[in-house]
Amino acid sequence: MLKEFRTFIARGNVLDLAVGVIIGAAFGTITKSLTDDIIMPVVGWIFGGFDFSSYFIRLGPIPATYSGSASNYAALKAAGVPLFGYGEFVTVVINFLILAFIVFLLVRSVNKLIADLEDQKKQGTAPPAADPADIVLLREIRDELRSGRGGDAG
Repeated sequence: MLKEFRTFIARGNVLDLAVGVIIGAAFGTITKSLTDDIIMPVVGWIFGGFDFSSYFIRLGPIPATYSGSASNYAALKAAGVPLFGYGEFVTVVINFLILAFIVFLLVRSVNKLIADLEDQKKQGTAPPAADPADIVLLREIRDELRSGRGGDAG
C-alpha cells in the first residue's frame, strides 16, 4: 500500500496539482491583502468610513458582560451578538471578483497563446519541435562513428 501511495504521489499530475494549490493559496493571501489593505479602505472612505467591515446591523442585544465598543464588528461577533455583517460580505465579494478577474485574464492569455500557436502550425510558420534527447545522442554517436573518431575496438 505504501508503494502504491508513493507511485500515486510521484505522478506528474498530482505534483502539478499540489504546486497549483500551494501557489493558489499564496495568491489568495495576496488578493485578500489587496482587498483588505488597499481597495476596501478606499471604498470605505468613499462611503463615509475608513473601515468597511464596520457596516453591520445588530440583530440582538449586547450581553451585559460586554465592555467593548458597540461599533466593533469583530468584538461584537466574538461576544456572540447576532449581527448582519453586510460590510464583511461586500469585502468577500469584492475579493472574489478581483481573484476571478485575474484568473480570467490568465486563462484568456493562455487561450490566446494556444490559438496563435495553432494558427502558426496551420500556416507552417511554427518553429519545428526540438528532437528528443535520445535522438540527438544517437545522431552524435553515428556522426562520431562515421568520422572514424569513435575509437578502435581491436
